[in-house]
Amino acid sequence: MTLKDCDVNWMDGFGGAITVCDTEGIVVYMNDFSIRQFEKYGGEKLLGTNLLDCHPEPSKTKLREMLATPTENTYTTEKSGVKKVITQKPWMENGYFCGVVELSFEIPSDIENQIRS
Repeated sequence: MTLKDCDVNWMDGFGGAITVCDTEGIVVYMNDFSIRQFEKYGGEKLLGTNLLDCHPEPSKTKLREMLATPTENTYTTEKSGVKKVITQKPWMENGYFCGVVELSFEIPSDIENQIRS
């Protein structure tokens, strides 16, 4: 397989959830994995809704802060034995803040940490 055999819209084939909101918190993009991950909350129907309405405190306050001042937030979480890394980063275009991109994907519970110099 070569690059020309691959779809340039790689996000739908990514093995994790990619969810994007604009500066108001409105969901503007969900890859297929994200739609499936959030199916019980509406899945594709979440497009066009506000992420602030989907989060309890203190997550809601953290997201508000990220929308007011472009900052990033990364953490791990574990539920029912499944460990994930969540990273939320500013979406920037031509020097302008456009919103927040969240990547969420599973990681092994015994993930190796390599320290490099």
